[in-house]
Amino acid sequence: MRAFEFLNKNKDQDHGKLGITMVLDKGLSPEFLKDYLKVCGDYISFVKFGWGTSAVQDRDIVKEKIKIYKRYGIKAYPGGTLFEVCFSKGLFEEYLVECRDLGFEALEISNGSIDISLKDRKEVIMEAKDRNFTILTEVGKKSIEEDRKITTSERINLINQDLEAGADYVIIEGRESGKSIGLFDNMGNIKVEEFDILINSTPIEKLIFEAPQKNQQVYFILNIGSNVNLGNISYDDVISLETLRRGLRGDTLGKVNI
Repeated sequence: MRAFEFLNKNKDQDHGKLGITMVLDKGLSPEFLKDYLKVCGDYISFVKFGWGTSAVQDRDIVKEKIKIYKRYGIKAYPGGTLFEVCFSKGLFEEYLVECRDLGFEALEISNGSIDISLKDRKEVIMEAKDRNFTILTEVGKKSIEEDRKITTSERINLINQDLEAGADYVIIEGRESGKSIGLFDNMGNIKVEEFDILINSTPIEKLIFEAPQKNQQVYFILNIGSNVNLGNISYDDVISLETLRRGLRGDTLGKVNI
């Protein structure tokens, strides 16, 4: 039983996850995870081993961490940059085999740092899906200059194409900083006009918005709802985010209905 259980309006309500929370793991230790997940494991859906960090850790440690996450029903996956490195080197098959052997249940397909044709992008999504991975794709570029060249309509088209190819979710690039990329201006504020167009042209339940900053998390919760899917959440912000989802922090108090 949780503390202050009497606050639960519906006593039969399942204390499940409110929307997807995807956390960024930049190299946490197995020992840390064992304690950390006791506190917030119930609120996490996906964990991304950021960019290529899983390739500089011992295989047994990576396996151990994935097993720890699985105990809490959390799917771990390597960052999209690692996929891009392997794909660009012609090692996509080896990448899939290694991911399966390590125990990853999900994969991220992206082209944030390299260019991949729409044909190749579709084919790798379908191939990974055929291997029974949960597929997350990412729309956006790591370079601010390159990302600015992508129009809102192009982002929307790519989102819908990825979903048609079999992607389970599409991540809207926001990077770890949450600034100057995708839906964010150089201060980390939401570009409201682009946001409105995007959410009215795509299946919102299939999108994961990278939102590392609190003001961004608040905006998405207030404008989409407590069940909005949010990513690139720092491990030490998971509990904070959950209070925002549940109206237990001033920013959303009295403004969400759960």
